[in-house]
Amino acid sequence: MEQESKEKLASVSSLVTVFENSRTPGAAIRVSKLEAECHLPGYSLTPSAEPWKESHVGESLGSEPRTVSRRYLNSLKNKLSSGAWRKPCQPEIHPGPGTQMPEEKRIVQELLETEKAYVARLHLLDQVFFQELLREARSSKAFPEDVVRLIFSNISSIYQFHAQFFLPELQRRLDDWTATPRIGDVIQKLAPFLKMYSEYVKNFERAAELLATWTDKSAPFQEVITRIQSSEASGSLTLQHHMLEPVQRIPRYELLLKEYIQKLPAQAPDRADAQKALDMIFSAAQHSNSAITEMERLQDLWEVYQRLGLEDDIVDPSNTLLREGPVLKISFRRSDPMERYLFLFNNMLLYCVPKVIQVGAHFQVRTRIDVAGMKVRELTDAEFPHSFLVSGKQRTLELQARSQEEMISWMQACQAAIDQIEKRNETFKAAVQGLEGDTQEQELQSEELGLRAPQWVRDKMVTMCMRCKEPFNALTRRRHHCRACGYVVCAKCSDYRAELKYNDNRPNRVCFHCYTFLTGSVLPEDKEDRRRGILEKGSVAGSEQSLMCSFLQLVGDKWGKSGPRGWCVIPQDDPLVLYIYAAPQDMRAHTSIPLLGYQVTAGTQADPRLFQLQQSGQLYTFKAETEELRDRWVKAMERAASGWSPGRPDDGDLSD
Repeated sequence: MEQESKEKLASVSSLVTVFENSRTPGAAIRVSKLEAECHLPGYSLTPSAEPWKESHVGESLGSEPRTVSRRYLNSLKNKLSSGAWRKPCQPEIHPGPGTQMPEEKRIVQELLETEKAYVARLHLLDQVFFQELLREARSSKAFPEDVVRLIFSNISSIYQFHAQFFLPELQRRLDDWTATPRIGDVIQKLAPFLKMYSEYVKNFERAAELLATWTDKSAPFQEVITRIQSSEASGSLTLQHHMLEPVQRIPRYELLLKEYIQKLPAQAPDRADAQKALDMIFSAAQHSNSAITEMERLQDLWEVYQRLGLEDDIVDPSNTLLREGPVLKISFRRSDPMERYLFLFNNMLLYCVPKVIQVGAHFQVRTRIDVAGMKVRELTDAEFPHSFLVSGKQRTLELQARSQEEMISWMQACQAAIDQIEKRNETFKAAVQGLEGDTQEQELQSEELGLRAPQWVRDKMVTMCMRCKEPFNALTRRRHHCRACGYVVCAKCSDYRAELKYNDNRPNRVCFHCYTFLTGSVLPEDKEDRRRGILEKGSVAGSEQSLMCSFLQLVGDKWGKSGPRGWCVIPQDDPLVLYIYAAPQDMRAHTSIPLLGYQVTAGTQADPRLFQLQQSGQLYTFKAETEELRDRWVKAMERAASGWSPGRPDDGDLSD
């Protein structure tokens, strides 16, 4: 019995010997020859075009451990799902003159050669990395032994199974191939033991996280791993590369068996056993494919973090990247939008600025917006089509996509992330407002003041202070923004400071209305609201609840200094009056025209977009952007001139 055990391990001992000296720092271990002999397909995880080819020993010595290449991980599934990965790495078998090896035997030979190299890698994982880390943990107490055991999971059982059973059985069967030309019965007998891989695969993600954590946390832990990785036995590859090897192995068994069955003659006695063996390892292969998918996710996530500069508060392996891409940021001061870049994760939205000199990080993170509490909705803005609003606790952004489809895609991705957070968070029971919700909501609810960043009103949308209604100018009354409500106000109306929770309770400039609400302080007498004048009907309310509203050109000298263009509104609550504002967000109109009794005249042939209001010597001339818009205005003004009021079901809203 003892002699039989020695013979069983004889085929492994020559492969294992080359790794024994790797426990000693600086030992010269030559593994390239072994790899060349074994022709391990797909093992060397380098970015080269043919990663399975032998690398020169001189190149590996002294070089840094290589990381998993993006190209390799992205193509890994394609390689496993086809036979292409084995074509350039057939076993070096030289049959005698006039003889040709059967195809099924060639595949079995390939299975044996790759199994030898695989056992050698398992030895490196179990007997070198695992044992050296355990020894260091026991001697230095710098890190727990349990951490090491969790990282390597059941690698010892996997190594013993392949070294003491699977590989010797394959070797004996190939040696006796003339008498017993079959392999299905061997794999079928040992296939149930492959179930132990499920434990390793399920633990793979956790093992990778523990490895990364303790490499940064413990210097002795890192020193042991670095020493082994720098040895020739490791082939200048990292421990993570070697840990991925068992995940890939079962899918390769499946592919080899499929090809073996295809090459078998129709009446071959091994066909039934081989097919049954293939069915038995199929479920184990599914686990490995899932682990490869997870590895690709982690690799892609790490590359995103590298592009962002590896900031501590962003890097988290549990995150999932949902979408990324360029957008345009609509500025509240500048007329032209600015190029920006978004990264949407399952728990946060990163608002970034591309770097001009992309050395290291490619983007600078300007704002992180938590998905929890975030809202998204479409903006109706003729000047900036395909625009949408992202409102979070940290900041509110007005963004513009390149197309309607891209805008919808961004909104759906954001809403899906919000919905997922809502499902996991039991404290938020109310359903998130859908994409068809109230798109006209402009102001924060009073209970949200200071808790989330407001949407800032753009400078060009107002010509006067939204609180005191005094007109702005470049010298004595300049524009400022209230950081609580987002209104554009003058310096006098925003000469207050209040702590805002969304900005870490730092004091921020606020208007006197928000200051009163947030602090509970009583306003001085000179700050009390004066009585509203006849023209002080805010265009915000008028536009949202209007019968008709749009920009019109004001033609002729009648308008004086009002300018060539005005925001015209017929409110629902005052349907017989036309209010004309300098800008859509102004709180006071510069002109109001009672429309009752006026005669409405359409445009001339010279310019069909013109129309006029005329009564008792009063003449107002307007010009619409299109003839269709002119017709709608003419109809709305004729209604008002005849004394019509809203409420009849046959009359609809004519607003733009």
